[in-house]
Amino acid sequence: MQLTHEENQFERKTFPITLVCDHIYFQQNIGSLFRISEAFGVENIIFLGKDIPLTPRKINKTSRSTHLHVPYRVIEETSDLITHLLENNFEIISLEITNNSKPLKEVVIPDNQKIALIIGNEINGISDELLKISHQIVHINMFGKNSSMNVVQAASIALYEITSL
Repeated sequence: MQLTHEENQFERKTFPITLVCDHIYFQQNIGSLFRISEAFGVENIIFLGKDIPLTPRKINKTSRSTHLHVPYRVIEETSDLITHLLENNFEIISLEITNNSKPLKEVVIPDNQKIALIIGNEINGISDELLKISHQIVHINMFGKNSSMNVVQAASIALYEITSL
């Protein structure tokens, strides 16, 4: 028989992971990113960009109220985000297919290091400015003709892999 949310036996845990959302604007994706971040114990979310649609009424349907439990902030300018990540000594990992990206399963998580996992815009991916400061750029191996997937699906796979290490 299926267990309820209250009956499950999963360990409650938070990881030192900040999910960085590079100009993600689709409200269904934003709500789903809160939900998957809560499920994987993400410490907080940073939304990069102006006018991020964070109206709770509109994202509540997909977030299932997890937007009330995962701390987040908005940083409007890329330069401010870069300063924040570098000054706070994050291990910066970008999830993007590039000419020098490596498979996600080869990601290296330094001991006792805060992680900033950067995911990209639904149309254009991660900006070049953020890719340039990344310590690691990883991609998800795919075997069909398509070379991309929904940002929430990709974030889910990456968070599963990183939290399993």
